[in-house]
Amino acid sequence: MKSSLKFLTLVAVLAIGAGVLGGAQDALSSEKKEKKHEQVAATPSAGEEAVEEETGRGEAAEEEEEEAAGGHGIKWGYEGKTGPSRWAKLSKDFRLCGGGTTQSPIDISALTGTSVEPIEFDYNLTPVEIVHNGHTVQVNYQPGSGITVGGKRYELLQFHFHSPSEHSVAGRQAAMELHFVHQSADGELAVVGILMEAGEENMALRETWAMMPKKAGRPRLEERVLINARDLLPRDKGYYRYMGSLTTPPCSEGVNWYLLTQPISVGIEQVQKFAAAVDPNNRPTQALNNRLVLAPMAGE
Repeated sequence: MKSSLKFLTLVAVLAIGAGVLGGAQDALSSEKKEKKHEQVAATPSAGEEAVEEETGRGEAAEEEEEEAAGGHGIKWGYEGKTGPSRWAKLSKDFRLCGGGTTQSPIDISALTGTSVEPIEFDYNLTPVEIVHNGHTVQVNYQPGSGITVGGKRYELLQFHFHSPSEHSVAGRQAAMELHFVHQSADGELAVVGILMEAGEENMALRETWAMMPKKAGRPRLEERVLINARDLLPRDKGYYRYMGSLTTPPCSEGVNWYLLTQPISVGIEQVQKFAAAVDPNNRPTQALNNRLVLAPMAGE
């Protein structure tokens, strides 16, 4: 009887031991499977590696690219699938680029009236911030400069360049075009445009051209260099006046355009240097759609 009890007790102990050992083995196996799964999840697939290698940039680089491109976060350009004819299809925010009725630039040919209010320029010497934003070379101006038209003041925000020109006169384009972008206290925009004809070197552009970035990147403050935008203005301040839009996405309308009638010169080498840094960046002229285009009065 005692032998039977000892035998049963031994069997029970062995059974319990086997269960504990089996449970430990199962737990160990489960832990190994979880670690293996974590290792697989942490390893990029062949497809992910190919994409990363192809783009050659990470999230930080993407943010820098978007910032350099003006912060829109939507890639647009001047040719192909992202060119002007497709801007309106790239984003609902760009719909005016295709459906707007007062778009810029235009061809100045059919004049419908005369402008009577002179532009009062109040541009001052200041350090500037220069940036190649992927679409143009832009010079951001410090506060305190601007224009006054009809008693309303517009603060100068920045100026930038297009090549070839965006506006044309009687169908003829210039080598380049300069845009001074202003904004009033109530948010209204005013752009002064100047055609730039290829010819003699423009000495007033020397400082800007010397700072010109060769590729897109972050803005760079040039504290040691002082620029006065007034030096870029022609002697004759007469202008063509019409209501238009921004010439880049989102093509916002309600922009006051003042295209000066007298062009300024730009040297061939200066044109070439800009072209080496920025691809052609002119939007084609847009339909006038019965808009008024005012010309300077005789003697202005």
